[in-house]
Amino acid sequence: MGLLTGKVAIITGSGRGIGAAAAKLFAQHGAKVVVSDIDAAPARETVRLIESLGGTALAVPADVTDAGGVEELIGQTVSSYGGIDILVNNAGYTWDGMAHKMSDDQWEAMLAIHLTAPFRIIRTAAPYMREAAKKEKEQNGTAKARKIINISSTTGTRGNVGQVNYAAGKAGIIGLTKTLSKEWGPFNIQVNAVAFGFIDTRLTQADEKGDFTERDGQRIKLGIPDTMRQMAFMMIPAGRPGTPEEAAGPLLFFASELSNYVSGQVLEIAGGL
Repeated sequence: MGLLTGKVAIITGSGRGIGAAAAKLFAQHGAKVVVSDIDAAPARETVRLIESLGGTALAVPADVTDAGGVEELIGQTVSSYGGIDILVNNAGYTWDGMAHKMSDDQWEAMLAIHLTAPFRIIRTAAPYMREAAKKEKEQNGTAKARKIINISSTTGTRGNVGQVNYAAGKAGIIGLTKTLSKEWGPFNIQVNAVAFGFIDTRLTQADEKGDFTERDGQRIKLGIPDTMRQMAFMMIPAGRPGTPEEAAGPLLFFASELSNYVSGQVLEIAGGL
């Protein structure tokens, strides 16, 4: 039996990278996975791969920084699968710059995607998580375990030059996590955060190979200079970046009943750094 058999899991930003790896892993363990991404094509490709392996998944393209996109995501999930057991707030990107040169748009964009969007998703999901658990508790004396996993970063726990906006958002989501674990703990909802270090995704590719993302008509370059990549490898005891699949493993733990007495925690996944 899979660790997530019969569970319904939403994973934002799951068309690529860590989110896609988590979606595949959750499906392998029996979850019905809602694959959400701002870009429709990679979301549908992730669903295709899951279904080709015998899993169950639904693609819901959505911009989670838009209130309407959040409503669409939660609405389609509930209408298709009847509820929500697991929510992984993974969607995000970087828009780097030194603090003294950073524009208001850069600052606000990182808070919007890394902090405001998870809050809105959680608030919109409350009737299907907190309120559903409250009814179960009233009827049965207890509620089944439900899970919220917020994605932070070692930039949020330690800081990083050139990422004051990203650091603020990722530090903020830790505060949200710890507070929500106290507010929703009585309803058997465990809320935890995972702070990733250097994971090999399009956000951490060498910038000459890096991808782009577009937000509000602006084309934002992803990736980091190769010299910085090589310096980072030298600092990591493991000597290399983590893979998306390695990043997905701890998410499975927090999503499963193995973590039913673990809440309000921040787990760093950083190769021993």
